[in-house]
Amino acid sequence: MISFSVTALVFGVVFLAELPDKTALAGLVLGTRYRASYVFVGVAAAFAVHVVLAVAAGSVLTLLPQQLVHALTGVLFLGGAAMLLLKGGEDDEEVRQPADQSFWKVSGAGFMLILVAEFGDLTQIMTANMAARYDDPLSVGLGAVLALWAVAGLGIVGGKALMKRVPLALITKIAALLMLGLGVWSLYEAIA
Repeated sequence: MISFSVTALVFGVVFLAELPDKTALAGLVLGTRYRASYVFVGVAAAFAVHVVLAVAAGSVLTLLPQQLVHALTGVLFLGGAAMLLLKGGEDDEEVRQPADQSFWKVSGAGFMLILVAEFGDLTQIMTANMAARYDDPLSVGLGAVLALWAVAGLGIVGGKALMKRVPLALITKIAALLMLGLGVWSLYEAIA
């Protein structure tokens, strides 16, 4: 049986912790370039995997080698920033319609980005800790996955709404700079 109070508590904590995180930025970037529903499916599936792992493993996930996770995340963000900057010279229509917008390609890209970037993340560790604390894996898992999906959805929809008001070239440059910063920060965390 699902405990509404545990689900609501976990939702609130995970939502607030994830809102300023790189997930919203990743969703925003993917949402400006690809079909939102395809992006959401991939991102949602990756978050579901993370929550299942966190709930199943409990606090064991906190023992993973964080330096490796940070280094890999940093390289992915730097690669993403480079790709955005290299495509920055394209006109808006060309950027809005990438060559391959197939469901599997777009969903797969969203899935892989979140799967790697969020592995061992604060919210995953928090979910594992709350699953161990409340001994209610279903309620904790439901609250965490709904919170993560909500943040991802806000980022993706925000990307589409932002694109209507701000030139895509400017969004791309800002996103690239943010991803560059996140990449450098992640590499710094891997070294420090």
